[in-house]
This record gives sequence, C-alpha cells and structure tokens, in this order.
Amino acid sequence: MLLVIDVGNTNTVLGMYRGKELVRSWRITTEKNRTVDEYAILIHELFRLSDIHFTDILDVIISCVVPPMLNTLENLCGDYFKRKPYVVGPGIKTGMPIHYDNPREVGADRIVNAVAAYEKYHRSLIIVDFGTATTFDYISGRGEYQGGAIAPGLGISSEALFERASKLPRVEFSRPPQVIARNTVNSIQSGIFYGYVGLVDGIVERMIQEGKEDPLVVATGGLAGQIAPASRTIAAVDPILTLEGLRLIYTLNKSGF
Repeated sequence: MLLVIDVGNTNTVLGMYRGKELVRSWRITTEKNRTVDEYAILIHELFRLSDIHFTDILDVIISCVVPPMLNTLENLCGDYFKRKPYVVGPGIKTGMPIHYDNPREVGADRIVNAVAAYEKYHRSLIIVDFGTATTFDYISGRGEYQGGAIAPGLGISSEALFERASKLPRVEFSRPPQVIARNTVNSIQSGIFYGYVGLVDGIVERMIQEGKEDPLVVATGGLAGQIAPASRTIAAVDPILTLEGLRLIYTLNKSGF
C-alpha cells in the first residue's frame, strides 16, 4: 500500500491507499519536538487499530510545509518502513506548469491541491484551502498554476481577537442563528463567521475578475464544510483533495512519465 503524508502547520494527515482507493486516513497534531521513535509509536498504534502493519507500506510520499518535520519523517520512513519517501518539492514531477515568480516559493500543499483538482475537474479552478493559513490558488483552463493569495487562517484571526480584547469571552466557532446578534457570544460568532465568509467571497470574486475565466471554486481543509454553505462562491467541498493529489504525484513519478 501507499502511505501519503500531508504535514501542515497545525495538523498532519496520513492516508493509506490500495491502488486508487483510500483505505484509511488519520489526523494528528503536528508536533515538531516529537522524535522519530515517538512518531513511530503513535503511527504504529493508529495502524494497529485498523489492522495495518508497517510491512504493508510499499511506498511513501510526503508534502511538508514545516521544514523541521521533513527530516524527522524521512528518518521515520527509513528506520521503520525501510523506504526512501518521495517528497513534493523541487525536482519532483507534477505535470503542471507553475507560473510564479519563483516556483520554489509555492507551498507543496498548494501544488498538490492544484494537481488533484485539475485531474478531477479538467477546467479552470480556484482552490480554497482552510488551514492555519487560508490559501487561494488559481488554475487556468489549460491546467496551469497561475498563483493566488494567502490570508490568516480563521483560528489565527480569532485568537488575535481574544488575546487583544481581554473583556471578550472565548467562544466556540460556529455559525450563529443570525447576523444581527442579541448577545455577546453570538455577536462574536457572527463577526468571526460572517467576517471570514466575506473575506473568502471577496478574494474569490476579485480573482474571478482578474482571471477572466469561469472557474469552479473548490474548498478543502478543516473548516471547508462549515464555511461553504454560507459562501456564495464555493461550489464544491473535497475533504481529501490533498491526499488525492499526493497519490497522483506519486503515480506520475513512479511511472517515470
């Protein structure tokens, strides 16, 4: 089986593929201070609960935006899986032209998402990925990565409010019953939720104007399912977009085409 690993700033997602089928996926906290052995114990236990063994892993591919984590995971693959992983970055084939001033600056996760979305839809796209930062990526109808935007994630934005406004209570993130709230908790929820929806729609609409195409807007990431229903621009939600992209890039590089 193929193990795909997507390392984000907050969470790391692992997926196990048998051919094109995603057999199982797990989400763990990205912890830069964990050792190789500690990660091995954690992953071994997750695998055990799904009746999967280290010896089932035939190959590994990694997308990582946290540099200190990459060396840890490469050592994990060598020590415990006896495999040298593929790593999304300079030198790996993606099949997608990258029109960026410096292509090396584009986050691996953004390219992985772009590859997966274009393979699935074969049209112009805007991909919105809700993570520690929220990224917006524009893919042309010819399958070219055109660039995008990066905004503070919803969690970062909320945390800044709670840290600076000491009298405001910390509230659970959720969609309030109405925009015009009648209590402090709902008022905060309204501002955070609808303010962020407005940020998303505002950036997407400006990208559509600049791109001069009719892109499909696809959302992924932890909060995509909550934000999308309130958005006037998001047309589809794909929670496993990054995992699928990793599988596709692995296949492209394994085949040598």
